[in-house]
Amino acid sequence: MSIATLMNHYVEAQQLDHLDGIKETGIPGVRFYRAPHSSARQPLLYQSGIIIIGQGRKLIHLGEHSVGYGAGDYLVLGVPLPLECEAFTDGDKPILGLVIDIEPAVLHKLVGLIEQQTTANDGLNTPSRGVHSVALDPAMELSVERLLTAMACPLDSAVLGQHLLEEIIYRVLMGPQGNTLFGLAQQDGHYARIAKALNRVHSDYAAPITIDHLADEANMSVSAFHRAFRQVTLESPLQYLKKVRLVKAKELILLEGKRANDAARLVGYTSPSQFSREFKRHFNRSPSAMRA
Repeated sequence: MSIATLMNHYVEAQQLDHLDGIKETGIPGVRFYRAPHSSARQPLLYQSGIIIIGQGRKLIHLGEHSVGYGAGDYLVLGVPLPLECEAFTDGDKPILGLVIDIEPAVLHKLVGLIEQQTTANDGLNTPSRGVHSVALDPAMELSVERLLTAMACPLDSAVLGQHLLEEIIYRVLMGPQGNTLFGLAQQDGHYARIAKALNRVHSDYAAPITIDHLADEANMSVSAFHRAFRQVTLESPLQYLKKVRLVKAKELILLEGKRANDAARLVGYTSPSQFSREFKRHFNRSPSAMRA
């Protein structure tokens, strides 16, 4: 049974016909995504994880780099990235997909086992720059099908879910984008250090974060931190922080009904006028128009 068919069965069984967004599944670390309509290019913040598309397609833009991915493809994001995304349904069929978190404990366990048993990961320890889509190979496809089948049964989800999740992460590690996850597992490597800095940015974005402080926490010089940061995110640290703050402000305005000045203050802006200018430049709409 195809991945698209299994995803549509899951929608029916879970009564998700009206879902427009992401919903947690019965397996911790696995979320189901459904979008009933195509959407124009817009700024978004993609969280780290493995994204698998079963139906429909998307086109993401990261700087000057564009990546298309659709049914039967997956992406591996070792770090959260602010980017722009277009989404396309397949006729009247919604976009369907899975988002799988990469738990550090699971990743380190699997990398340790692989390194004990094989040297197949030699040369894969430098994560590739940017984002790349990968077609599911037969082994990965079977793993995803087993996961989707287990998601439909609460008992299977409870008993088999975490094992199936580990199987998929293992398949990714051994696939074309495995270098990203191997790099994430190397705690002393630049990729893992930048990932840690990004986690700090996402948890403390409203605080007065300085690049000097982030570089110091990463145990890197400021110049080396800047270079490594841009290699991983294709953004400067300040631009990345600004985009995170603007996306968080948009969520506060749309989801919590905050006024523009309140949203600006809550995400770390001290100048409402600067916030309004940068918000309109980023989203092509003013904060007040976003609320309307």
